[in-house]
Amino acid sequence: MKKTVSFILCFSFVFCFFGINVEALGTSAQAHILMDADTGVVLCAKNENEKMKMASTTKIMTTLLTLEQAEKKNEVVTFTEKMIAEGSSMYLKVGDKLRLSDLATGMMMSSGNDAANAAALHIGKSFENFSRLMNLRAEEIGMKNTSFVTPSGLDDDNHYSSAYDMALLMAQALKNESFASLTACTEKTVEFVYPENKVSTYLNHNRLLRNYSYCTGGKTGYTQKAGRCLVSSARKDGVNLIAVTLNAPDDWADHKALYEYGFSLYTQVAFDDRNESFKVKLSGAEQEFLYASADEAVAVFVPANRIKEIKKQIYLPDFVFAPVKAGDRVGKITYTLDGKELAEVRITASSTVTEKPSPNFFTRFIRAIFNRD
Repeated sequence: MKKTVSFILCFSFVFCFFGINVEALGTSAQAHILMDADTGVVLCAKNENEKMKMASTTKIMTTLLTLEQAEKKNEVVTFTEKMIAEGSSMYLKVGDKLRLSDLATGMMMSSGNDAANAAALHIGKSFENFSRLMNLRAEEIGMKNTSFVTPSGLDDDNHYSSAYDMALLMAQALKNESFASLTACTEKTVEFVYPENKVSTYLNHNRLLRNYSYCTGGKTGYTQKAGRCLVSSARKDGVNLIAVTLNAPDDWADHKALYEYGFSLYTQVAFDDRNESFKVKLSGAEQEFLYASADEAVAVFVPANRIKEIKKQIYLPDFVFAPVKAGDRVGKITYTLDGKELAEVRITASSTVTEKPSPNFFTRFIRAIFNRD
């Protein structure tokens, strides 16, 4: 059984905060969201749970599943007639051979529908089975307003998502190192397995990588029915944000404005509990209690107008067994916002405690006679 102490942090200082008014800011999008990628905190949103077509931003999921499969075994895929697709392409020809990771490149750089079809049929053996894999993963991520049908994002009445769900997907995808590295590339070269000497360089359609210095990746999308769709990520001063716009005629400007608004919200907050002493009951030692303290101070960036909502929780055990060395972990302190962890600090023993010596035979004999402990 662990003891938990939870309370909302109180600060003895006041922040003067002058940010952009997001209502005045607006976007051209039918739906948008700005999310903290690390904590999941939503900074601003409009129609974020509305089910909408998301076009080729679908390929974030297809690419993630492809790269995860490639990490297990980067198999060679032979392009067939069944994999041919209309729309954007990495210009594969029947008989071409390339690896799964190269299909991921084709999807994220040139938004290749042919690459998406090839990956889906190779991994899932059928489009229906691959869509099942997509939807299972969406469920794991918590995408509650999403239904995947096509691996490329071409229109289907049952193929839809929401701005919120696509932000969740991007946050999950960025945790994959291969995906994070790929989505950050402005261009990437693919060396085909067959034809042996075929080499193609593909440019990333995401213009933000070239004209917004804080952009770290993303995926574009467009169909006539979906309109312009864009999922992107950006990083500044240790803050990682994700922006999603669906059906947004001016999406490039929208994302820049959302990021400038988002970054303006953040300020650095330090948590330092090293001077606080914690008392933990001991078992198997001469002394009754062990004293402990936080072993470090931490600093995080958070929205300035939400500092007072940060919750500090102290986790300590009911008791610890001796022996204990100075510096051993005996508990922790967490700081959370909206249930998402911002930081964790170890609580460690302040001194060494030795184990209580075992009684000798004579002492045990006397205790047994007098039934004493």
